[in-house]
Amino acid sequence: MSALRIERKGAVAILTNDDPPWNRMTLELIDELEEVVDQLGEDRSVRAILIKGAGDEHFSVGMNLKQMPEGVAKKGSIDALFDQRLRVLAAIENLHKPVIALIRGFCLGGGLELALACHFRLGAREGAQIGLPELELGSIPAWGGTARLTRCVGRAHALDMILRAKKISSTEALRIGLLHEVWPGDELLARGEALAEELAAMPAIAVAGVLRAVVGAGEAPLDEALAVEREALHATVGTADQQEGMIAFLQKRKPVFNRE
Repeated sequence: MSALRIERKGAVAILTNDDPPWNRMTLELIDELEEVVDQLGEDRSVRAILIKGAGDEHFSVGMNLKQMPEGVAKKGSIDALFDQRLRVLAAIENLHKPVIALIRGFCLGGGLELALACHFRLGAREGAQIGLPELELGSIPAWGGTARLTRCVGRAHALDMILRAKKISSTEALRIGLLHEVWPGDELLARGEALAEELAAMPAIAVAGVLRAVVGAGEAPLDEALAVEREALHATVGTADQQEGMIAFLQKRKPVFNRE
């Protein structure tokens, strides 16, 4: 059976980690994600992506530790096993299409590292426990969690969460900037789909340019970041969407993008 369920709603692709209730980051899931993310990147009909866990309980508790020996044997080494996970998360982060994580219940370890690679994170108001508790296992986050959490919430909050193995609520995660929005659990999916549809309706070339500039070059020296921004701007000039945006502005109406 597939570890990853894929649905389409118009221009939105919904990826579900189908291992309820814990939705572990299994070997099978990572293999499937590696293939699917590349496919979605090439599919021009997909303009936004939602990632969630199956069921109504948990986003993901992270790696299935019982699979560690099997994973090392299959990949050839512990480094190769973790390198694949780093590769998959980097591919998600560097997609030129917005990716939204819908977080409820446990979002721990590799689960949070997956969410941190997404461009938007929405959380359920009730019951969420979000953290990188690897120190409780005598280890540290190994799939980019130290770097991405620090860039997301700053050094002070990252150290507080990681060194104390803290599991924080959605309310606290929103306060420190880890989540973008918090919603009642029974409204979370609908809100995620609405946000995905909103983003999918934006001009695709311009969206890709913003993601390249902010995600790809946001930490670069200013002159390099500005060069990427200018390149992204040039890519929009003369496009059907750029013309539509200008005409709609002059006609005082809402633009309709992505028709070409």
